[in-house]
Amino acid sequence: MADKALIVIDVQNDFCPGGALAVDGGDEIVPLVNHLISSHDHVVLTQDWHPAGHASFASQHPGREPFETIEVDYGPQTLWPDHCVQGSKGAEFHPDLEWTRAELVIRKGFRPEIDSYSAFFENDHTTPTGLGGYLNERGIAEVVLAGLATDYCVGFSALDAVKCGFKVSVVMPACRAIDLNGSLAAMTDTMRAAGVHLL
Repeated sequence: MADKALIVIDVQNDFCPGGALAVDGGDEIVPLVNHLISSHDHVVLTQDWHPAGHASFASQHPGREPFETIEVDYGPQTLWPDHCVQGSKGAEFHPDLEWTRAELVIRKGFRPEIDSYSAFFENDHTTPTGLGGYLNERGIAEVVLAGLATDYCVGFSALDAVKCGFKVSVVMPACRAIDLNGSLAAMTDTMRAAGVHLL
């Protein structure tokens, strides 16, 4: 498994029950994610890390509500409740997540004017996070993904991993979805069509 890495996506307090952008059952995946962490030689974590007043927050758009969609320079943007603000309790990893074995933590969404779902690219699909280069330099050819949320940050990370040339699997029982207007079914179909192996 020297050429395989587990990427754990955004298992943070704000995406778990009680958080600002809670995913139903988000905390239920933690034991399985911990098992995956213990069984992989290489582990990378991502962490949503927004500055206060981020452009993706509905609070920054007068008259707009969370989960509405607006058009921005890079295309459609869903507006979210304020979440995962840098240094906040909500941005911390879930307290039961055994994250200390991670070799790398990729923080994303820290640029004020652009959102970032994928572990590999910002939402303009051109600005890299550096993860692809890191994995390539480490000789990693295959990635396994788990985390939150299936239909957004996990899904877009999986699609970008394929584009970057990696063999990609998603451990679906170790993910939970927001499922906004059928987004889970749409992303599942898109991942499967792109060659992502859904476990």
